[in-house]
Amino acid sequence: MRWTQRLRGTGVALAAATLLGGALAIPAAQAAPAAEAADGRLTDLVNPFIGTENEGNTYPGAAVPFGMVQFSPDTGHNTGYDHSDTHIRGFSTVHLSGVGCGLGGDLPVLPTTGDVKETDYAKYAAEFSHDDEKASPGSYQVGLKSGINAELTATKRTGVQRYTFPATDKANVLLNAGQSLHKTGSTKVEILDSRTVRTAITGSGFCQDTKPYTVYTITRFDRPFTTSGTWKGDTVTAGSKKSSAGDERNGAYVRFDTSKDRTVEATTALSYVDAKGAALNLRAEGGRSYDRVEKAAQRAWEDRLDDVRAQGGSETVRRTFYSSLYRSFLAPNIGSDVDGRYTGWDQKIHRAKGFTYYQNWSLWDTYRTQAQLLSLLAPHESRDMALSVLKIDEESGWLPKWGYGTVETNIMTGDPVTPFLTNAYQQGLLKGHEEEAYRALKKNADGVPPTDSAPVGREANKEYLSEGFAPYIKGRPHAKPGDSDYDHGASATLEYALSDAMLGQMAGDLGHEADAERYADRAQNYRKIFDSSTGFFRARDAAGAFTGPADPAKSEGFHEGTSWQYQWLVPQDLPGMVDLIGGKQATNDRLDSFFAYEQLLKDPAKTAREVWVNGPYDYYNADKYNPQNEPDLIAPYTYLSTGQPWKTTDVVHAALTLFTDTPTGMTGNDDLGTMSAWNVLSSIGVFPVQPGTDTWGLSTPVFERVDLKLDRRYYPKGRLTVKAPGTSDTDRYIQSARTDGADYGKTYLTTDDIRDTRELSFTVGDKPSEWGTSEDAAPPALK
Repeated sequence: MRWTQRLRGTGVALAAATLLGGALAIPAAQAAPAAEAADGRLTDLVNPFIGTENEGNTYPGAAVPFGMVQFSPDTGHNTGYDHSDTHIRGFSTVHLSGVGCGLGGDLPVLPTTGDVKETDYAKYAAEFSHDDEKASPGSYQVGLKSGINAELTATKRTGVQRYTFPATDKANVLLNAGQSLHKTGSTKVEILDSRTVRTAITGSGFCQDTKPYTVYTITRFDRPFTTSGTWKGDTVTAGSKKSSAGDERNGAYVRFDTSKDRTVEATTALSYVDAKGAALNLRAEGGRSYDRVEKAAQRAWEDRLDDVRAQGGSETVRRTFYSSLYRSFLAPNIGSDVDGRYTGWDQKIHRAKGFTYYQNWSLWDTYRTQAQLLSLLAPHESRDMALSVLKIDEESGWLPKWGYGTVETNIMTGDPVTPFLTNAYQQGLLKGHEEEAYRALKKNADGVPPTDSAPVGREANKEYLSEGFAPYIKGRPHAKPGDSDYDHGASATLEYALSDAMLGQMAGDLGHEADAERYADRAQNYRKIFDSSTGFFRARDAAGAFTGPADPAKSEGFHEGTSWQYQWLVPQDLPGMVDLIGGKQATNDRLDSFFAYEQLLKDPAKTAREVWVNGPYDYYNADKYNPQNEPDLIAPYTYLSTGQPWKTTDVVHAALTLFTDTPTGMTGNDDLGTMSAWNVLSSIGVFPVQPGTDTWGLSTPVFERVDLKLDRRYYPKGRLTVKAPGTSDTDRYIQSARTDGADYGKTYLTTDDIRDTRELSFTVGDKPSEWGTSEDAAPPALK
């Protein structure tokens, strides 16, 4: 109820303005970035507060692209910051954009004045107002009601803070090692000298218990403190230099005299390896003033955003677009120290040679959008990310599913690592590592991890390989922490089959013909859960009988969705799916019902808000499109395969109205940039319709021109320009398309096409045309 009421308030009033009614002024209390890009800086268009309310679960704090540190305020929400809260518990060093459960929040630091008596950050939290709060890429500032001004910025591996205190001899900085957004297992605090504090924090948990991991920090102040102490539990001990604790509160405080010099600066460095690593990171990236670090962070973001230059569209659309582009570059995160060392999933120390090691893998989400966007705009980093995933297999014995830091969480289901890595292969990012990647993927696709290892992998693979489907077994005890494919057998079957198709393509390219044929056959296993009596997918039990309600809107065995949502998750063989439904006409009729298409044409924004969206975590008992959740992200592009490509544009543009320049401007979890990348790609008009391959579906851009600067090491032309002169809310239908001046009638491009093309241009009009409707225009089924 709380979510719905907010959604129908200011957020709804603003939504229609996003694409269907021009720009509206944004109230200052709702968004406080730099308002305009007056001097041409793209960073001025970014609003880090978007998604900080109504369970978007983003964070407004400071980070650099893919940085290890995300220095941001925590207000009491389980994932960090909620724009509706009024108190800040601390500024902590680790956050992930849009996760659904508590994760990170390590070492919340808070400036205070007076005596230190309270040790629970929920009780000593500082009141603040949004009227004195602002954020932009690489920096965050807030004025606390205590009279203290706090500023945050970051480098790759450090967070830099500047506090301006009132004149007092009791200006404190509290460093809380024992409380975070996850479960804390054990902590250690050491005051090394009059300027330095070191901690080791061991924690676990993400939605459920996981194996523990440890993050090491060292904080160096720019001047000596006058006194210090530690706390453990409720007890504060002045003058104490060390404190160790189990799962109880534990921390340190340092005090300054700000009677004359009111400003205190400090740099906190992180390492997931050891205290030495944190010290090395501090030495390499610390030692600079707050102002210098802030300017460097802003330059890093400006350079990154400048790779995409969009022209046209309202100011609101541009702010929303660049804010999404910003969030798309927040993760995965650097996991190796400046000396290349990192902690592998075998909990041993390794050294990355010739690449940067990355961590934090929300693969069930990112394999559908963000992985492809990064392969296009950040291929060098994407290569290192793919190599990092291969190192997980090499060092721990199995590929990841949902990895946080140095551990597997097993959150979500299916086999998302396969399309993630086959995408890297298809985009040319695994040169020299193709066979290594194939061996890891084949092991994952054909087996199940050992019982004594953390990953669950394809947990239901035994049944899937023998019977062609993963059974839905309600109430089956979980063998390992995390989610279980047996709880979601129907959707797991579809995800396995999708992955088999993508792996089959890779196998064929590499000359493994027998494997390619075997995986291609398995890619047809989606048919094994199709119930011809209902015309929809249904879960099967261990005996092979269809189970759960026959009503596809009330179906069971699908992860975060129903059969209505999952019926389109067959990107490897949409022609086959169309045949099962009964042909193109029957499929288009069903698609029209799914998208409430007639209502959409009358009022796109209202349909998106009142028909499609039910709530941030309301995934079930629905027969309509759910644009806020991963299983439906490709669904609008199904019309490309049914001869009605103009409807893809209608649906996509309606869904884009859900992204606004307000704290309520995301309809659900961002999931480490997944939803943001969907917005970016759909706004440009080039979308990965077959995740794990090199196929990009086309729709009408919302901008008249977008210039993409591409890395010549991977894209020899060095750029791609997408043009759609005159595109608007009314003139949104493609009449014709051209690539470098030549007529182009297909509704998709391949990555090789992008490499060979400098300009993709669309002629648009106010009515649908015959463009893209021929039999050979649709993305082909994989063979």
